[in-house]
Amino acid sequence: MMRLLEKLPPGRALEFLHKTVDGICGRAYPRYQDYGSIWSLSEWMEVLEETMTYFKTAVGKNISDEEAAQQINELNSDCQEAIAKCLKGRKEEIRNALVESVNAISSAQLQDFDWQLKLALSSDKISMLQMPLLNLDLDVRENGEIKPISIEMNKEELQNLINALEAANKVVLQLK
Repeated sequence: MMRLLEKLPPGRALEFLHKTVDGICGRAYPRYQDYGSIWSLSEWMEVLEETMTYFKTAVGKNISDEEAAQQINELNSDCQEAIAKCLKGRKEEIRNALVESVNAISSAQLQDFDWQLKLALSSDKISMLQMPLLNLDLDVRENGEIKPISIEMNKEELQNLINALEAANKVVLQLK
């Protein structure tokens, strides 16, 4: 997986890993100019991407230290030790950065909601309809201003919404 890390001199592995985590956390990534004598440009892009992916996956999936070590067991002991040390020391910082990147997807926040259940007895095309409808009113705060949003759903659409919210809740619980 990250065999290219073994090209680093022993003292520089930890430095590279911490700079990579800095990049994940929104600060400066390591620069190719500092490592150009070790890796070619294509190797550089590969090792940087693989290292970022390893840290994001290890923290995002909340894998145990043993599992994390198992994923890098083909590397030499110096690299394994440096990666484990960096991951252990900066795990919470990486987790916060991952949560922030997810939160940055949308700045909208639900402030309040109200719902009403209605029974549509007929329509212009059908004289006997008897279809339950849910009116959902959301007050969403976006950029400091509250926007009202109204949604009307039939039973099937409501069930889809509930399933999506339950799935989102599972993801949130896994991040805690």
